[in-house]
Amino acid sequence: MNTASNSLINASSPYLLQHAYNPVEWYEWGEEALAKASRENKLILVSIGYSACHWCHVMERESFELAEVAEVMNKHFVCIKVDREERPDIDQVYMLAVQLMTGSGGWPLNCICLPDQRPIYGGTYFKKEDWISILLNLADLWETDPDKAEQYAERLTQGIRSAEKVIPNLKQDGYTGNDLQEIVSPWIRTFDREKGGYNRAPKFPMPNNWLFLLRYSHFKHHPAIRESVLHTLEKMAMGGIYDQIGGGFARYAVDANWHVPHFEKMLYDNAQLIGLYAEAYQHSGNILFKEVAEETIGWVHREMTSAEGLFYSALDADSEGVEGKFYVWDVEEFDQVLGADATILAEYFGLTREGNWEEEQTNILKRAYSPQEFAALKQIPEEDFMLTLSMAKEELLARRRKRMRPGLDDKCLTAWNGMMIKALAESSQLFDREDYYQSAKKAAGFILAEMRTADAGLKRNYKNGKASITGFLDDYAFLIAALIALYEADADEQWLLEARALSEYVLSNFRDLDSPMFFYTPAKGETLIARKHEIMDNVIPAANSVMAQNLKLLGLLFDENRYTEKAELMLAAVFPQIKTYGSAYSNWSIQLLNEVGGINEIAITGDHSDQVKKELSKRYIPNKIVLAGTNSTLPLLKDKQTFETKIYICRNKSCQMPVTTVDEAVLMCFQ
Repeated sequence: MNTASNSLINASSPYLLQHAYNPVEWYEWGEEALAKASRENKLILVSIGYSACHWCHVMERESFELAEVAEVMNKHFVCIKVDREERPDIDQVYMLAVQLMTGSGGWPLNCICLPDQRPIYGGTYFKKEDWISILLNLADLWETDPDKAEQYAERLTQGIRSAEKVIPNLKQDGYTGNDLQEIVSPWIRTFDREKGGYNRAPKFPMPNNWLFLLRYSHFKHHPAIRESVLHTLEKMAMGGIYDQIGGGFARYAVDANWHVPHFEKMLYDNAQLIGLYAEAYQHSGNILFKEVAEETIGWVHREMTSAEGLFYSALDADSEGVEGKFYVWDVEEFDQVLGADATILAEYFGLTREGNWEEEQTNILKRAYSPQEFAALKQIPEEDFMLTLSMAKEELLARRRKRMRPGLDDKCLTAWNGMMIKALAESSQLFDREDYYQSAKKAAGFILAEMRTADAGLKRNYKNGKASITGFLDDYAFLIAALIALYEADADEQWLLEARALSEYVLSNFRDLDSPMFFYTPAKGETLIARKHEIMDNVIPAANSVMAQNLKLLGLLFDENRYTEKAELMLAAVFPQIKTYGSAYSNWSIQLLNEVGGINEIAITGDHSDQVKKELSKRYIPNKIVLAGTNSTLPLLKDKQTFETKIYICRNKSCQMPVTTVDEAVLMCFQ
């Protein structure tokens, strides 16, 4: 192993630190590396990945750790390593470049650029021999025919700058249920009715997709879609993609049965899935969904929470160089831990002596039945089996803690923390859990106090006691959404004032004068070869779709027409694209659903408003915003202060007569 470090030894990113002892002379993205490329007229090699990326580790072992490969890279290129989670702005530009060149993308992402950062070639994973050959050919091209490289770079850069351009569109007079149906009709043909999810493999959870579809099925009284959503959630919860012992979901399943996970665990997936399962429980009453949400929160608090109360980014898929080794079991160890209960629990978790995975005698825990169903099937008293199962999970978890743990990416990103804060704030209401609320409040308070820029903006990253990297649009969007959720949890209007201030910052610093959309990077941020938007919803909803929803809600809460009009213009601009590919615009579709059905502004006044809020949280009204409290300055509350508890239902700038019971209020919400 190389004992000399490169300049990444000073990085804060766990991913970059993993490459600090490569023989490649890696640099972080920054002035030093870019100036060196310009000064020496060298091509730039930009290699992008993240700490939990399995194939990133493979390419490192096969290429970046080898002296003969490093010799070629160091001689001909200025080599820059980028953590895509820290610098998604850089990743956006070069991912788009590779997609334009090859038709696909992924990580590791490797892009060769001219000294001025314009790309000329790129791809994802390369085998060692192919990698060396490509690098030598590109170095020769730059030396012998630089004009050809320049011409190609110019065409590609123009493509990057013009791609995904959103054209302003006139607001419609009104959206209808037919608009929603046109989006959903082709979408449902992709469902896997038997196994859940979509009819393909690998299978990703895609929580925002199922959140929209759950709400759509509710509003449009569509039992088939409802069944598909709930069936999918059950299959994921019982599959190997879910950690049956410790809680939390892996990033995706490599097969069509949710059985074999790609074992990395990402904060952003789990934050969204907590919210989805909590809402599905509220809608259906299925206790499995509540258990999954609470177990996943338990994992977050146990393994993913920093001393400051922030949430870490990810757990690696590998431990001891083997994917999934931390999570799998053989029958012998399982029997040793559980003793007399091992046989019945091995059947419950699908263990076999031969193994249920590709590795001999290796088992990924999964289930075919809920605990209640299994107990009935085996004619075991339900209470007895539940106790046995609970004790077994604790014993298996205790044994697993003795294994070598997967690598932890301990950076704390504002955007992903915002997602988790929102999930905890919402779950604190649905499950009546004060500890969830306190966790959300602590994290949000820390970000607002310690992760700010000099001009009251946000920093993106916190690690080792230091906040760094200027915040991007998703940092603002997801934190604002979290602050609104916290207000709904505790009625403290200070959260809304912070959300409004951050929204004003976005309106000033991220605006695009030629489009209703916001740029992903701030005006004062680092200049890259292109300044992009983030429009399409992926595994994480697009920053623009989240921001549009924030502005809609804040516009209602503060009676601020600037906000609601901006949100409506953003939806109008993207609306023509939604029908072309609904699953890639699922968060925009939620906004469209709210436009069609309206948002219920529920204002609660009086001495017992807290009790009313608790009762309301048991009812499924996804298109709502709840206002409560005394001495309020919010327009909907300030003229309605009374000792008597009253519930006002307002929609489209009109309030109905107040009622005094939750049943009456719920009825009015669906009239």
